[in-house]
Amino acid sequence: MDNVSHLFHADISLPDILLPLGISFFTFQQIAFLVDSPKAGRQSPLDYALFVTFFPQLIAGPIVSHEEMLPQFKDTARKQIQAENVYMGLRLFVLGLAKKVLLADTFGRAVNWGFQNYTILNGLNTFVAILFYTFQIYFDFSGYCDMARGIGRLFNIEIPVNFLSPYKSKNITEFWDRWHITLSRFFTRYLYIPLGGSRKGLARTCVNVLLIFLISGFWHGAGWTYIVWGLLHGALSVLTRIWQRHRPSAKSSPVGTFFSICCTFLFICCTWTFFRADTVSQAVYMLRQLIPVQGSGIFLEYALFFQLPELEYGLKLLHIDTMPYAPYYGLIAFTLLAVILIFGCKNLYESEERHKPTVLGTICLSVLAVWCVVSLSGVSTFLYFNF
Repeated sequence: MDNVSHLFHADISLPDILLPLGISFFTFQQIAFLVDSPKAGRQSPLDYALFVTFFPQLIAGPIVSHEEMLPQFKDTARKQIQAENVYMGLRLFVLGLAKKVLLADTFGRAVNWGFQNYTILNGLNTFVAILFYTFQIYFDFSGYCDMARGIGRLFNIEIPVNFLSPYKSKNITEFWDRWHITLSRFFTRYLYIPLGGSRKGLARTCVNVLLIFLISGFWHGAGWTYIVWGLLHGALSVLTRIWQRHRPSAKSSPVGTFFSICCTFLFICCTWTFFRADTVSQAVYMLRQLIPVQGSGIFLEYALFFQLPELEYGLKLLHIDTMPYAPYYGLIAFTLLAVILIFGCKNLYESEERHKPTVLGTICLSVLAVWCVVSLSGVSTFLYFNF
């Protein structure tokens, strides 16, 4: 309606519409159930209601399928308390909560300030704002996925993995195989394949890929920023497919792999700017701030990154910007911690099979849980609740 008003110079008032929380997720889940109903067979209303409203993944996914959940609901062996699943469920939940409260929310405070005051940021601070949002949305969504799987485990229910270290991806196709895995699966099964997939030639494949990412952008939000974000990912996905089709099948060297990961991560950072910005013009303005326009001056600014105690924006991260030097080094340490957790550590899914309960581990989890609860202040909202 906003676009119609702008296009025809009309003044169409649109009342505030209250939508149920998580409507897009459980709508997709029911679409999948209806399409697969011949395979699912006849289900009782109670089983169907449980499938649709199972609360750990109801609000923000994962988008589960009937073959994953209905057999588990009907398995009588899962209706008994299992101590191992209780421990693993609590572990997943606490670690996911820590990602959200201690990491994502901390980065989020700086991100909110930076994107609200983007016109006064220099190139370095703009880079920090974009990087912090890249970290914020990572730990936010990763934390929620871990919490959802943890709550499911408490009921002896295995919720599918939805997040698998996506920033370690070597290209954009691999990124979408790791980020919001069940959403990618939904679009592949119920849109990409019915449209012909990759079975009708390269040109049709490219059109199908662009269409899927356009719809993905629109699904995330009714705004041009999301459309641009989706099309950028679609365009790079198309180029990646063309490149992979014609490139030699040689094995990448460690240097080549590292370079590919860095380039993919840089692209993701830049496109997240459109995802977070209020308008396309704001996103373009912030990205232009990163482009050197004053000779070597901006390179000197980046080179002096570790010598700038007056990094005003970054110091607001910890809300102790009145101290002259300590918060600055704390900022660097906090950022390095995020980098190590994202790129240097295994994700919880990869490590949980070999994890064994210990007294020390249980104490650490308990302390972490208390720390998270104490750190909660104001309203803490998961970013993906908005979509």
